[in-house]
Amino acid sequence: MGIVTTTIIVTNAIDVTLAERGFIPEAQIRSITLENVLVDTGATNLCLPADIIVELGLPLEKQIQIKTAAGVRNSRLFKSVKLPVGGRQYESKCMELPGGEDPLIGVIPLEKLKLQPDIINHKLILLPETGKDTTNSML
Repeated sequence: MGIVTTTIIVTNAIDVTLAERGFIPEAQIRSITLENVLVDTGATNLCLPADIIVELGLPLEKQIQIKTAAGVRNSRLFKSVKLPVGGRQYESKCMELPGGEDPLIGVIPLEKLKLQPDIINHKLILLPETGKDTTNSML
C-alpha cells in the first residue's frame, strides 16, 4: 500500500455564515491551509490537532469514545468545518487529536467530496459528479 497525503484548507463555517450575512468582515474568517495531511481510509472523519481546532475557534459538539489501534479512548467532536476541494465544498465535523499529532482526512469527507486515493501515484483523484464513473448511487 502507498501513502497518500494532500493539502487541504479548513475554514470555520460559522465565520463564513457571519461574513455572508454582514456581521463580520471576510478578513475575520478563520481559515488554515494544512499540508501533508494523511489520507486515512481507516479513519471516519476529519481529525485535527487541538491547537488547530482552537485557532479555528470551532464549537464543541460532544465528548465521544473512539476506537484506535491502542484501544478505546475518549475524544471530542467539533462541528462547522468547511472543506473546499476542486470546486466542491463539504461542511464537516472533526475529531480532536492529542496535541502534536498530524491531521488526517477520513473516509466520510473523501466520499462527500468525491475524492479517491490513488496509492500508486500518491495523490487524490477528483471523481466526476456525473457519468459512468460517478460515485452517486442508488442500490
